[in-house]
Amino acid sequence: MPVNLSAPVAAQLLPVAGVSLGIAEAGIKRANRKDLLVIKLDDGATIAGVFTTNRFCAAPVTVAKQHLATGKGIRALVVNTGNANAGTGEQGMNAARTTCTELAKLLGCAPDQVLPYSTGVIMEPLPVEKIVAGMPQAIANLKADNWFDASQAIMTTDIVAKAVSKQVQINGKTVTVTGISKGSGMIHPNMATMLGYIATDAAIAQPLLQEMVREAANKSFNCITVDGDTSTNDALMLIATGKNGVNIDAASRAAMQAVITDVATELAQAIVRDGEGATKFITIQVEGGKDEAECKRIGYAIAHSPLVKTAFFASDPNLGRILAAIGYAGVGDLDVATLKLYLDDVLVAENGGRAASYQEEDGQRVMKQSDITIRVVLNRGAANATLWTCDFSYDYVKINASYRS
Repeated sequence: MPVNLSAPVAAQLLPVAGVSLGIAEAGIKRANRKDLLVIKLDDGATIAGVFTTNRFCAAPVTVAKQHLATGKGIRALVVNTGNANAGTGEQGMNAARTTCTELAKLLGCAPDQVLPYSTGVIMEPLPVEKIVAGMPQAIANLKADNWFDASQAIMTTDIVAKAVSKQVQINGKTVTVTGISKGSGMIHPNMATMLGYIATDAAIAQPLLQEMVREAANKSFNCITVDGDTSTNDALMLIATGKNGVNIDAASRAAMQAVITDVATELAQAIVRDGEGATKFITIQVEGGKDEAECKRIGYAIAHSPLVKTAFFASDPNLGRILAAIGYAGVGDLDVATLKLYLDDVLVAENGGRAASYQEEDGQRVMKQSDITIRVVLNRGAANATLWTCDFSYDYVKINASYRS
């Protein structure tokens, strides 16, 4: 079960003027499940995004990038689950383009004003005919207050849908930000490792919007990992409709950035809490580094270690595994005698070994918690980094061993 994560409440998800969402049951992988989402944007909306860095990126990622590069106003996004359309060659590219063309016909826009997204099994042909057949149902379902159903329609192995709304006062007016995401496994950043869609009713010029989505991603989705696998498909998109009359400029950017980043962070942490088979949510704080890059290297070495992750699942304070991960993180001049390791408030290691004050029962107490913080103090600079991960359980293996069945 997800770690201290509840399903979103539909009534708490605020509509964003200029955005409507429609879902359908297209039967892409299984019957009787929401698996197709259309997001329609009013004319004048701006959109920006960051995409997976996996070199085997999926056809829809390539097509979405190409359509964004045209500079035309994007009018719709189409998302399918159940099939990734990755590792499908030219056939996959044609399928992604056909998806855009067919939706464009129904909405009365150009094909390159549509962005496609897919998630699911890799290296299987995309059933375009099912997606096209489901489009009229999704369009008939278009509603401004459909964020809850939309969050369900993009799920794959997720147990809980992920959606967040927040509001902020800017220039005397209320600005709304609502977002959804999906992700549970194949989670490791380089942007992205999931599908995420965040919208606001503020007006933000596209160049600034691109800067803002990248900053939000770097502080949220680029700070999570479940299993160290970077997906072939996924993306984080930020939409600004401009419908509330608030224009974001240099003076108001900080306030706008803060709320967008807050939404992205909640969505990112929800992905880790819903990590496949997760029973523990682990915050890793690395402090006092020479730069952020080395702090993240050490943080990810801990987060990716199967030995560390399985110890946390077992609530076994075999904490020398954390020291080993720090040691092989690739910080060549690290002086292990100066660093300190904490588990929540418990000092575990200092002066190159076990702290004199450390008692196994203290470590055991913390390890039994569902939310745990690992704190590494390097004492070699002023840089910091915070990452979020989860443990590895028996269920992670079961879920991924039977993913296609």
